[in-house]
Amino acid sequence: MIKQEMILRNTMRQLGFESEEILPQGGFGAVLARAGVGKTAFLVQLALSGLLNEKKVLHISLNDPVDKVNIWYNELFRLLAAGDERVNKAAFLESLLPNRFIMTFRVEGFSVPKLEERLNDLSEQGIFSPSIMIIDGLNFEDSRISDIKELKKLAEKRGMQAWFTVQTHRHEEPVADSFPSSFAPFAELFEIIMELRHEHADVHIKVLRGSVAISASALLDPTTMLIKEKF
Repeated sequence: MIKQEMILRNTMRQLGFESEEILPQGGFGAVLARAGVGKTAFLVQLALSGLLNEKKVLHISLNDPVDKVNIWYNELFRLLAAGDERVNKAAFLESLLPNRFIMTFRVEGFSVPKLEERLNDLSEQGIFSPSIMIIDGLNFEDSRISDIKELKKLAEKRGMQAWFTVQTHRHEEPVADSFPSSFAPFAELFEIIMELRHEHADVHIKVLRGSVAISASALLDPTTMLIKEKF
């Protein structure tokens, strides 16, 4: 029961999407925000939703070690399941984790060929074959459009949905479609684009591109990093 209830509290459903299946196989989604606003927490919630739906999730971190990424999952699961004492939450989370694989790279050491090599190693040994890929920390300012296109081809080849954090900066003026200048050249490759923006005491979530109304938005509780209200 708790599993179904957590699925119904899915982040995407709260934003107005009909289900969590909002990206096609090979599709790209991006969460844009300045540093410290909640990009990683938001993507971990998407990953937990995938795990609850029995999807295999590959979490790639280019900034944090495995133990720190694991803390994100533990803490956000605890918050999502807060108030429900019917099950052993620690045991329930442990039952989900075999479908999650954390992979780390140094930022300067990440490349599509290296990622594909690691994925091949995992799948050929029957260890892991993801359907959802989270990439946290990719620096789009230093990326080439050809690299991201190559990454999309890999996602399409493997039938993976891929979500990215994209760091923006105060000094960047928005250009076409409200995208920051550093991300605008890549936007055409993304099916879903969201922005987290800190305003006063709240973090606003705005869907800039996707299958819901362009004005769809919600608030992220800056304390728990969970969606707290839709308006």
